Amino acid sequence: MAIKIDALDRKILRLLQEDATPGLDEIAARVGSSKTPVWNRIRKLREAGVIERQVAILDAEAVGVGSCFFVLVRTSRHDAEWLADFMAALKARPEIIEAHRLAGEIDYLLKVRVADAAGYDRFYRTLIEDVSIFSVTALLSMEEMIAKTALPLPAE
Repeated sequence: MAIKIDALDRKILRLLQEDATPGLDEIAARVGSSKTPVWNRIRKLREAGVIERQVAILDAEAVGVGSCFFVLVRTSRHDAEWLADFMAALKARPEIIEAHRLAGEIDYLLKVRVADAAGYDRFYRTLIEDVSIFSVTALLSMEEMIAKTALPLPAE
């Protein structure tokens, strides 16, 4: 269901992307509207799939997965069977928090969260046991300089 997102919707979405915990009264006050129209808009945005879900964002260090690796994967196979096996291997690994298919020399980019280098090594070993990969390069993030979950919303 496609809907047109207007200026008030954008205000609501910006606020919810930063913090989805305020009650309807606070959201309405902060966006300059009343409670019922805000509730109706949030409901419509959910029904349309604009708001997919609401989650808690955890501190990676506090929960023991403070090391972030970007894993560059190249494959020599691109057939449906290999892709199905690769997808199953990715879905079986909770350490993978993002996976992207790329254009260019690298086929896939994985963002992996583990405790340390030993945790990455365990991840790597299980991945290559489950699926044939031509080459894997891991890059350790030394510092997370910017991390956002909020999408940029166009003015209109």
